[in-house]
Amino acid sequence: QAGPSIFLSLQESALGHAMRASPALYPAVEILHIIGFVVLVGSILALDLRLLGLGRAIAIKPMAQLLLPMSRAGFVLAIGMGFLLFSADASHVVKNPAFQAKLLLLAAALVNVVIAHAGSWRHIERWGDEAPGAARATALASLVLWLGVICAGRLIAYF
Repeated sequence: QAGPSIFLSLQESALGHAMRASPALYPAVEILHIIGFVVLVGSILALDLRLLGLGRAIAIKPMAQLLLPMSRAGFVLAIGMGFLLFSADASHVVKNPAFQAKLLLLAAALVNVVIAHAGSWRHIERWGDEAPGAARATALASLVLWLGVICAGRLIAYF
């Protein structure tokens, strides 16, 4: 039963105690987590919608060059702050079905990113104004998965 003891150890670590002890730290970290996923999912939604055909007046490649670095920065912020939040109550949160669903959806979203960038995105210079079917398919999956991550994350408080 090494798994649960790892989460209890994290929770009882100096980090876990600091997250619980300070009246300002947890809310500040939570706000940064929200800002991270807003930047992450906002930039991804805009790009995915463009790949699906909305906003055709905007060229895909420059839009991607603007939004992909933003999504990466949002991801790093959201994951980092999410880990800090998790440390405050890790032994309980890890058992939460909404948290487990969030992690599965997050993993699926990341696999989708790898599929997209290893596949159709490698030839973005050939796309022109229209994304190919494979890029549209990964964009649709991306929309569903990232919105699912947000929904599951919000449900953690209710389970």
